[in-house]
Amino acid sequence: MADTPAASRVTGAPAARPSRKRGAGRPARVNLFYVPAVVLLGLFTAYPLVRGILLSFQNWDGYSPDMTFVGLANYARLFTDQVFRTSLLNTFVYGFGSTLVQQVLGLALAVALDRALRGRNVVRAIIYLPVLVSPVIMGTMYYLLFQYNSGTINDIVIAFGGHRHAWLSDSATSVALIVLVNSLQFVGISMIIYLAGLQSIPAELQEAAMLDGAGGWKRFWGVTLPLLQPAFATSIVLNLIGGLKLFDVIQVLTGGGPGYSTNSVSTFIGKAYFDNQSAGYASAMGVALFVLIIVFTLVLNLFLNRRRLEM
Repeated sequence: MADTPAASRVTGAPAARPSRKRGAGRPARVNLFYVPAVVLLGLFTAYPLVRGILLSFQNWDGYSPDMTFVGLANYARLFTDQVFRTSLLNTFVYGFGSTLVQQVLGLALAVALDRALRGRNVVRAIIYLPVLVSPVIMGTMYYLLFQYNSGTINDIVIAFGGHRHAWLSDSATSVALIVLVNSLQFVGISMIIYLAGLQSIPAELQEAAMLDGAGGWKRFWGVTLPLLQPAFATSIVLNLIGGLKLFDVIQVLTGGGPGYSTNSVSTFIGKAYFDNQSAGYASAMGVALFVLIIVFTLVLNLFLNRRRLEM
């Protein structure tokens, strides 16, 4: 029987009080600290995205107030534009090539600098330092190395009795150099991610593998690599996104040349908008690149997460 005020006086037990949920009856509060972040996100992310999608259905030169609705014509043009196809292929090379190089070098550097070596913190800082440098400055530095006249590389070749080479005049060589430059600049990010992954591996697992007679190479393949799966997923996704939207280094190092042979989709968007005054077509390429990055990121995340669960 439930306690009543009379019963509580007889038994000496405290009278039951109706329970009230915490915050019940109070008006919901809005955290005003979120407002500046939401406003900035809307102004610099949501609005440009929506505006770009709307412009992709228009024929517009980017300057005049007159626009003509053309529907999906700009998107249909993507399938027939040879320059866009070349730029798209280069984008894949920059994205996947840079990602592969950064994973191999980043992991090798992380394993080497995870040991107790004198001055390892200084070496880590030196390797990570290019990440803090603007890609425009980095591209300019490498341009001074590889330019035909007065380039440092050609001066060294001539000093050893060789001949000058037009490094940036050959499309295949230029694409390879862009991949190399981008990889060397951002390999520090992969190194830091893998260092964090290596330092989170319990030492007991390595010791147990040693007691079982596993050598260094077997411990690396059987213990270290499987436990680095989260680090692999983070590093690969970040590097791939950066490579697929590569712009600055290409613009400074080759300008998309010779001709249009080293353009990425990002640099070709700039040329279409500012040089060819085709803002609607440039917007369609931007939307296509946005969708492409989302698709590759989602597929890669699903694949890496599935591999991690299997292991």
